[in-house]
Amino acid sequence: MQLCTLKHSLLVLILVLLFDFPWHTSAYAQDQVPGPILSESSRGVPNTVGLSALVETVTLGVYLKTPSGKPAEGTAVVTLIDLSGQFYRQETTKSGYVQFNSIAPTEYTIQVVAQGFESAVKKLDASGMEGRALTVELQPSLAEDAAIGAEFNSLSSKAQKELGKVKEALRVNKSAEARSHLDAANRIAPNHAEVQYLYGVYSLQTKNLSQAKSYWMKSVELNPKYLLALLSLAEALIRENRPAEAREYLNRAVEVEPSSWRAYAILADASLRMGSAEEAVKHAERALELGHGQAAIALPVLACALAKLGEKARAMTVLQAYLQEHASDPAAKKLQETLQTISMTETHTEAGTAKAGELGFSSGEATALPLPSNWLPPDVDEKVPPVEPGTACALGEVIQRAGKRVQEFVENVDRFTASEFLKHEPIDKWGFAGSPETRKYDYVVSVEEIKPGSLNVEEFRGTGNSPSEFPGGVATKGLPALVLIFHPYNAGNFEMTCEGLARWSGGLAWQVHFLQRPEKPNTMRRYRIGVDGPSYPVALKGRAWILADSFQIARLETDLVAPLPEIRLFADHTAIEYGPVKFRNRNVEMWLPQSAEVFYDWRGRRSHRRHTFSNYLLFSVDDRQRISAPKVEN
Repeated sequence: MQLCTLKHSLLVLILVLLFDFPWHTSAYAQDQVPGPILSESSRGVPNTVGLSALVETVTLGVYLKTPSGKPAEGTAVVTLIDLSGQFYRQETTKSGYVQFNSIAPTEYTIQVVAQGFESAVKKLDASGMEGRALTVELQPSLAEDAAIGAEFNSLSSKAQKELGKVKEALRVNKSAEARSHLDAANRIAPNHAEVQYLYGVYSLQTKNLSQAKSYWMKSVELNPKYLLALLSLAEALIRENRPAEAREYLNRAVEVEPSSWRAYAILADASLRMGSAEEAVKHAERALELGHGQAAIALPVLACALAKLGEKARAMTVLQAYLQEHASDPAAKKLQETLQTISMTETHTEAGTAKAGELGFSSGEATALPLPSNWLPPDVDEKVPPVEPGTACALGEVIQRAGKRVQEFVENVDRFTASEFLKHEPIDKWGFAGSPETRKYDYVVSVEEIKPGSLNVEEFRGTGNSPSEFPGGVATKGLPALVLIFHPYNAGNFEMTCEGLARWSGGLAWQVHFLQRPEKPNTMRRYRIGVDGPSYPVALKGRAWILADSFQIARLETDLVAPLPEIRLFADHTAIEYGPVKFRNRNVEMWLPQSAEVFYDWRGRRSHRRHTFSNYLLFSVDDRQRISAPKVEN
């Protein structure tokens, strides 16, 4: 029996939607920010303690040079990895030189990631190197193929419109309507990979798997790097219990998009079917690492693979974690019942192995690919943006130093004002933008700590704060407060993961994923219906890019952890770009929002907004001083 399953106009004026951040945030679990920051005295000989860890140390200087012998300017992150392969020490430099004080006189691997250069790795024996320096020559980075995994044939606007209608019709299971628009798109672009891919989705929706495979094959022939077609083909072959053939397409998918959690989840399925439980565990864990909470559907596969390896206790723990959120999954329940028949005493015996080996696998629609949206950006958990491979990240230090920057922001600001420009676009049922509306506001924000552990954020606009002043009667508030996620008062409410070091806007930035902890208070965002109506807290997940040299937050993206059916809120995606604002007569610089984009789907009303901010004035510094608009430094 197959038991392991991989699951793929306002009617009245007083009803308005006001989405904002709570004005007050409280101190919770400040000590729960992950990862301690090591003091200089505690950084000694790796894997030793006591006196030897503090005495036997040397100083090492590292010079970063270009092929011409000149210093490598710009930001660089230099990491020392010890003999066991563990992170030991890390420094950031802008001037082509970095010094490590009080390091152990042993062997290391040095990793260098520098702005504008290829990553470099070099071995080092630091024995007897006191006062000496190491030179690492960096090679200029090569231009990457920006078209990898993308469609290479351009589509006319008419064809794009037809495909947009196809996607929306398929999304609501209107197959006949989807077929009509598909045929229209095919007449315009008969040899286009995306058209053929959507024919396959249509065929699958109409229960014709064989025809779907044929269309996806053609799509891959037209564009060998079309990720959606590669994954869909692999899933189809898994359904037919042809895992070896599926694995060929999955390997190609991973090559095209190394951060696709779906590719690894399906690969785990294929490996398990082929009898390789070890490979299945590896791929399932990678899917979970990349997909965060969204990839929880890979947990039953992981549990099944662990059971086959004789790790019943861990398999049960993994499965129980899955069933906490998916209690209605009958296949997972059946797997749990079967695992319970394998006693702990026979887990590692031949009898236990034989029972575990009888566990089958039934592939469902767990990894079913979402149709790309015409208007809504992909969920932050759909894939991990690229980072430098193998670069260690000291998460605790990154979060703490970013938190200090946010604290500086709160300490420096009593109140600031700006000119705000808002462009609002309603989105029709086909996912296309309608006629835009614009607004201009004199925008004032006050941020202060009213008592220890409690921050107060207030916003005012010159035309008033009523939602009726906004297009559609929906007010956007709380954008500047989003950065307070990283304030020490709030950081403990989120599960944070450092995904690695990213090349960001000509520099380097630590890429950090955050997720609201379900057991912690949700204090960062809420929706309110009506000015004085009920308020609904919204759990957020997202990603931040924290500059490696200054630890300022350069960009934030957020999505809903889950929709709010009680108010029919199905999507809320926010992306904010921050930049430095400098005052001319005072040595004060703050990172403030440059722009923000907001996408939401509420009660069938879809909207896209873009806010831009300029002409900042900071009352706490000089209530007459005009300063420049934020400008990102390269």
